[in-house]
Amino acid sequence: MPTITLDREIITQINVFTAPLGEQEALIAYLAEAAKVAREVEGWLSASLHRCLDGQRVVNYAQSANRDAARRVFEHLMSKGLIEGNKRFGDAHPGLYEVAFTLER
Repeated sequence: MPTITLDREIITQINVFTAPLGEQEALIAYLAEAAKVAREVEGWLSASLHRCLDGQRVVNYAQSANRDAARRVFEHLMSKGLIEGNKRFGDAHPGLYEVAFTLER
């Protein structure tokens, strides 16, 4: 389950994909399988996929315990060809983030 709190070492990778029209569901299925592979890595915490209502964009919100774990996850996915493989579904715009602010009711 995603964790959104301040003052934690948790690193969140947010990756916005833009897929050709009609390929959104295939991209989601591919990313779900990649998440199952990432789960094998020590320090991986969670993955959440978000489908845009435009039918093209998908946001992958994945968390690791810290920067080292995020690096290990990336290296593991690279070694399995999963990072390169997602390019066939469209453009990706990844970034690593830490929580800067939260507000709840």
